[in-house]
Amino acid sequence: MTVDIDKADGGPADTPPAGPEAIKAIPVRHYGRYVAAVVALGLLGSIVYAFSQGKINWGAIPDYFFDDRVIEGVGKTLLLTVLSMAIGIVGGILLAVMRLSKNPVTSSIAWFYIWFFRGTPVLVQLVVWFNLGLVFQYINLGPIYKDYWSSFMTPLLTALLGLGLNEAAYMAEICRAGLLAVDEGQTEASHALGMSQSKTLRRIVIPQAMRVIVPPTGNEVINMLKTTSLVSVVQYSELFRVAQDIGQTSGAPAEMLFLAAAWYLLLTSVFSVGQYYIERYYARGSSRQLPPTPLQKIKVNVLGLGRPKGGAA
Repeated sequence: MTVDIDKADGGPADTPPAGPEAIKAIPVRHYGRYVAAVVALGLLGSIVYAFSQGKINWGAIPDYFFDDRVIEGVGKTLLLTVLSMAIGIVGGILLAVMRLSKNPVTSSIAWFYIWFFRGTPVLVQLVVWFNLGLVFQYINLGPIYKDYWSSFMTPLLTALLGLGLNEAAYMAEICRAGLLAVDEGQTEASHALGMSQSKTLRRIVIPQAMRVIVPPTGNEVINMLKTTSLVSVVQYSELFRVAQDIGQTSGAPAEMLFLAAAWYLLLTSVFSVGQYYIERYYARGSSRQLPPTPLQKIKVNVLGLGRPKGGAA
């Protein structure tokens, strides 16, 4: 009988067979993306060419872009946006709490307010506020203040009331959705610890609701920035009205509208960046690792400065 020496000695015969070869993955080519990119570039080139051939004095835009009147109009637009949103946010939180109240009178008042202001166009509201002197000849607050309505209702006050009160109706629904998104167990646990209803709202419910409230509120801020152009009908000199006035005096009305559009795009872009980082701040507790910011992506993909850390801002 013969004995396999290699097997007896534990030699090459005991060597395990080699594993399967590594799979070489070949990425799928998405030709449709290239076609879509070529079509998009072609359309963009056609639009740019069409505008370049139009009878537009493009040189007038940089000449007036930083004009003192334009900069003043930009400042008034930002001021009106901030003040109107402040009125809208404070009023929206109050209305949202009223809507969720168990008191039927309070809840009904909030519902009627939201129904009325969301159901009428903001332009109509602005014109109505401006012309309420036809109903109220003067305003009388006793020893505090008394004057004719036309003197009291200035263009700025008209704009603030028209935009701010209208915004409060929309913010009320946004805040209500955020408050309802917080689990009821949070409220029950805080009450079990002896916290009052108001303290529970301030310390427990509202901080958790902010993650739901912030994204649509950012959209409302950007929308408010653009909606301020409507107050030109009540003779408030914000960016759009200033651009119209310069266009009439300079003989370049279309060019000044493009100038106003450029300023609106610039401002909304800045606001969008701020919204992104505010959303990222309030999302820290909902995700173990936050996605990299655009700046971190640029550092990794373009500059090659290392991998981004999800938790860093």
